Amino acid sequence: MKDSILIVIPARYASKRLPGKPLVKIAGKEMIGRVAEIAEYVCAKNSGCSYAVATDNDRIAEFCGENGIPVLMTSGTCRSGTERCLDAVRQTKHKPEFIINLQGDNPLCPPWFLEQMIAEWRADKEAQVFTPFLHLSWEEYDRLKESKRETPFSGTTVLVDKSNYALAFSKNIIPALRREQSLRVSMDKPPVRRHIGLYGYTYEALENYFRLEPSSYEEAEGLEQMRFLYHRIPVKLIEVDYRGRRSSSGVDSPEDVQRVESIIAEFGEFDLSL
Repeated sequence: MKDSILIVIPARYASKRLPGKPLVKIAGKEMIGRVAEIAEYVCAKNSGCSYAVATDNDRIAEFCGENGIPVLMTSGTCRSGTERCLDAVRQTKHKPEFIINLQGDNPLCPPWFLEQMIAEWRADKEAQVFTPFLHLSWEEYDRLKESKRETPFSGTTVLVDKSNYALAFSKNIIPALRREQSLRVSMDKPPVRRHIGLYGYTYEALENYFRLEPSSYEEAEGLEQMRFLYHRIPVKLIEVDYRGRRSSSGVDSPEDVQRVESIIAEFGEFDLSL
């Protein structure tokens, strides 16, 4: 019986700020091992689901082999995690119906995010791309505004329609809030949703992505998901929350390692017991 779902974990060894980062230890455990544990847990809870690390590096492949982690060797010419994801999928004997791209530098990705994406894919037969968002509180909105004063192109927001299909993504905060003070009185939350860069694709959508022409919006914003919207490929947004845990982006530097370790120390490890 073929697998319906494949979680691909792209893992690149080279990193200017953190060389060999998939094998860097976080709280005593290699980062790629942590991400693989999350994928393995999700697969164990969802029928027809499997996972594999996708890499072009022998050291990562060797580590995976020694630790019983499925691995697919991909081309060294892959320019992005998305391209490496497709390269891995093309190697599978039976093409999966749904592919989740779980980046190998995301050791604190909540497993329930992946489970919600799988559940939404099973329920929604119109969408071709699935990705999570966080509906910000006023406090979180204020923090996002403050962070953009220092790093204006970090953090992506998204507009959705009444069915949570994406209308637009931007590195700016959208929508702009006119009469913000009155909105703070009338609304429990601002209408601002922060996009979380985790993607699930139908097989057709992932294949088509590299055949489609990039749009000027994608090139201007540096957001590859705008290519789907430009070509009218439906992107479904899934509302998630961190269940009281502190959120974390990818690990790209020694400082990021320390940040992730502090989160683990404060909130503990994920409960991955079945």
